[in-house]
Amino acid sequence: MVVNAESAVQLAGPWSHRTVSANGSRFHIAEAGDGPLVLMLHGFPEFWWTWRHQLTWLPDAGFRAVAVDLRGYGGSDKPPRGYDLITAAADAAGLIRALGEANAVVVGHGWGGLVAWTLGVFHPKVAGRLAVVSTAHPLRMRSAMITDPLGQGRHSGYAFGFQVPMLPERQLVRNGARRVGELLESWSAPGWPDPETERVYARAMQIPSVAHSALEYHRWLARSTLRPDGLRYARRMRTPIQAPTLHLHGTLDRCVLPQTARGAGRYVDGPYRWRLIDGAGHFPHEERPEAFDTELRGWLADPEPER
Repeated sequence: MVVNAESAVQLAGPWSHRTVSANGSRFHIAEAGDGPLVLMLHGFPEFWWTWRHQLTWLPDAGFRAVAVDLRGYGGSDKPPRGYDLITAAADAAGLIRALGEANAVVVGHGWGGLVAWTLGVFHPKVAGRLAVVSTAHPLRMRSAMITDPLGQGRHSGYAFGFQVPMLPERQLVRNGARRVGELLESWSAPGWPDPETERVYARAMQIPSVAHSALEYHRWLARSTLRPDGLRYARRMRTPIQAPTLHLHGTLDRCVLPQTARGAGRYVDGPYRWRLIDGAGHFPHEERPEAFDTELRGWLADPEPER
């Protein structure tokens, strides 16, 4: 089934859609409000729509909220390469500048969170604040695969399956992308997602080239571990992050375990705040938006978030 990107991605709501050019590619964004910029980066297997709740209240709180489709997803360009965290961070930095700002609050979930960590090291001047959701620091994520084989290693087994060429793409979109709904259900708390939410994400995954592009991020992270580019990345990521950082995680996350994510403050020299969202899995901003928004709203309103 071939899905039209525009109809699958440009969903209606109290926001507007447009395309922004940055870092040599075009990115689809949904935006609402005026004020300080909050750039929101989605994770796998989703797209900008994952931030629909936050796009609604952030403008009322005085912020300019922008949710973007990452490179390879949704309505953004899908080039043959560039699915590494360094390029994705450069994409985010370029977007902030293209949106007319010197810096922004960057909120990233899952893979978007890995991009946010990377942005804080590689482009510290544009990372005004970071809010990282449902992911560990990249160095901790890599080490946990080895040091916790029965915990994080076992729960990350899906990613090892993604290393096979071509077959995972076909499995991801087979039967109306039913696999997308299975992943959402397996990583979330019971009761989420509802059938309509599954349908929206499954439809977006069936846009031509999206499944392949999405899996290329996973392949880079695994395959670069012992390559020169991956070793250089790991060395650079030891640099402490100076930006104030909020770290949110669901207590029931079965994709990135809370014990894997905990302790990222060792990589942050700026103010660091760790909070668990009770009763939420890997998607706390969608599963329990009220609790998630309370934490994010309070942190944004705090001029000097505590360490």
